Parts: sequence; C-alpha cells; structure tokens
Amino acid sequence: MARLAGKVAIITGAARGMGALTAKRFVEEGAKVVIADLLDEPGQALAQQLGENARYVHADVSCEQDWQTLIAEAEALGPLNILINNAAILHAAAIADSDGDDYMRVIKVNQLGPYLGIRAAIEPMKRSGGGSIINISSIDGLQAKNGLSAYVSSKWAVRGLSKSAAIELGPYNIRVNTVHPGGIYTDMHGAGEGAQPSDEDNAFYVNHPLPRVGLPAEVANMSLFLASDESSYSTGSEFIVDGGWNAGLRLDLLPTS
Repeated sequence: MARLAGKVAIITGAARGMGALTAKRFVEEGAKVVIADLLDEPGQALAQQLGENARYVHADVSCEQDWQTLIAEAEALGPLNILINNAAILHAAAIADSDGDDYMRVIKVNQLGPYLGIRAAIEPMKRSGGGSIINISSIDGLQAKNGLSAYVSSKWAVRGLSKSAAIELGPYNIRVNTVHPGGIYTDMHGAGEGAQPSDEDNAFYVNHPLPRVGLPAEVANMSLFLASDESSYSTGSEFIVDGGWNAGLRLDLLPTS
C-alpha cells in the first residue's frame, strides 16, 4: 500500500533540487502535492510531469498572503496533512563584508518562511485531525562555518522554532521535526539537471564517514518517513542526512580500519 495514500502536502522550494525529488517521491507514494516556488517555468513543468496529483503555485514564503493562497490550493485537493518547509537561500560572505540587508534577506526566507508556514498550517491540520510539519534545516543548523553567518543563524533558528512548535502543537496530533542534510548534490552544490556526481564532486567528502556527496533522493526518503504514519511518535527531533559529517572526520594521521 502507498505510504502517503490519501494525504495532501505542501512543499516549498519544490521546483528543483531536493524539493522536486521530494514532490516526485510523495506522488509516487500516493500523496497529492502543492509545489510552491518562485521559479515558475521549472515548477509548472514539474507539476505537468507529475500529473493530476500535483499543482504548482507561485509563492513567496516570506509573504503571509501567499501562504493563504497555498493553504487554499492544498485544501482544494483534500485535508492538509503535510507541510515541508524546504525553500531556502544562501549568501556567502564574511560578516565584515556583508550588511543588515544581506542578513535579513536570508532570514526572511529561511527563518520567517517556516514560521509563517507553520502558523498557516495549524488550523487546516487541526481540521484534518493532525499532520506532519517537516522543516528542512541543515548540517549548519547543528554546527557552523565561516562565511555563512546568515545561513547558519537561520538554520539554527529553524531547529529551535521546530521544537517550540512541536510542544505547542502536539496535543492536536501535529508533529514537527527538522531534517538536517549535509552536502547534497543539488543546484546549490553546482549540479546540473539530471547530472550525476563526479569523482571531483565527491572529493571534498573523502574523509567523511561515507566518502561521497549525498543525493537529493536520500533527503526525500527521510522526509517521506517523517510525513508517513511510520513516524507517528516522533516530534521535536532532528533527523540527520549527512553521511556522518556531524559524527566527525576520518583523519589520515590516526589509525583506522
């Protein structure tokens, strides 16, 4: 039996990359999906490819009115059960070389967007008897890097927001969890459409426990688990998809098997 049969999902940032793979996976498993993005051409093409169980909606996740449109489109398909806050942007710059506008541009999408999404989904999910909210954070929501101050701040914030939301919404059978991808072969990583990682792409990860870049489908499968009833007793938690990055690195100067 399909793992998401009868469920309706909103996935933001779903026109390409991890979001697109997640939308495809969800439709394969019986869900109806609203694909939300600002990238109209790939978003519409994906919805057309996925057929009658998918529709594309142009939406800015930092705009409250756009969230009302997304909720209405989702409920036209059925009761809302799943929300995946996946939309994110990256700004790489040293703190000394950036300013408040640079910082807030990232915060509005990566942090405010999930907050508005959670807020908009509460009443629809109450009406449907519960649901699963999955906030895509990052390995950078568990550690940090230089040059990514805004991105790291936003991804740590999403982790804290998710825990607060899990506590507040648990009595309504609404679960809230975070997924923390490591290096994933997407457009943000430099991947082209349909391209497969090369040895050069994997080279950065040679000292990681799993010495390769991750694939969008591997993140999509984690989101599938959290969206399904298989994870019915999991909330307020982090689910890491990073090839062991957060565990530590394999050092050539120390013994290994």
